[in-house]
Amino acid sequence: MSKNSLPVYKYNKALQRALVVVAHPDDVDFGTAGTVAYLTNHGVDVAYCLVTSGDAGGDASTHSREERSDIREAEQTLAAKEVGVTKLTFLRWPDGQVETTLALRREIARVVRAHRPDLVITQSPERNYERIRASHPDHLATGETTLRAVYPDARNPHAFPELLGEGLQPHAVPEVWLGGVAATMVVDITKTFDQKFAALSKHVSQVGEAQGLEKMLKSWSRQTAQRAGMKKGKLAEGFRVIATG
Repeated sequence: MSKNSLPVYKYNKALQRALVVVAHPDDVDFGTAGTVAYLTNHGVDVAYCLVTSGDAGGDASTHSREERSDIREAEQTLAAKEVGVTKLTFLRWPDGQVETTLALRREIARVVRAHRPDLVITQSPERNYERIRASHPDHLATGETTLRAVYPDARNPHAFPELLGEGLQPHAVPEVWLGGVAATMVVDITKTFDQKFAALSKHVSQVGEAQGLEKMLKSWSRQTAQRAGMKKGKLAEGFRVIATG
């Protein structure tokens, strides 16, 4: 390994279940769908938790917020299937109004206890001043709330005792991967890039006819691989790995 290289993830059979928690439909697919496909292709049971349904998201349509939510939930469901995911939870928080609250911590802790993942993948709570669009307030709040839900809420039997009443026992997540922040590890998505692109293409309300989208995604993934010291032609997604034990 060269001085500037990063470790490339190799699947470990101890990883059986993973949970991806993001703010909006399409966040998974822009940031981590290649990794999700890599995991599901190895038999990992991956589930999604979407904090909002994208009811204020980015298009010029005249749909009501309820109609836009329905559209975007349907798009995300189709996108998830492209990378082997069929378990989706939509918390339906208002798009653009996500804050790090106890109520949201409880809802994410509920999903963590229900799915009992070995790994949680979520967004960075750290603002990126070099690329401000990566730091949507909903992303920052979702990342911070998810970290708080992982530790201490999901594992603490005295946090949100109503969850015990629902039969949801405490669960300790061993590891969290943060996207959208300086990476400490990368996942080789060269073989799963086509699945990533297929997934993102399902978000028609956001990417339209997807002209230039594949080229842009490949450019981003190629740059991530190059920064990690991978061989020419490789594509990668990067994460900051956090041990939570």
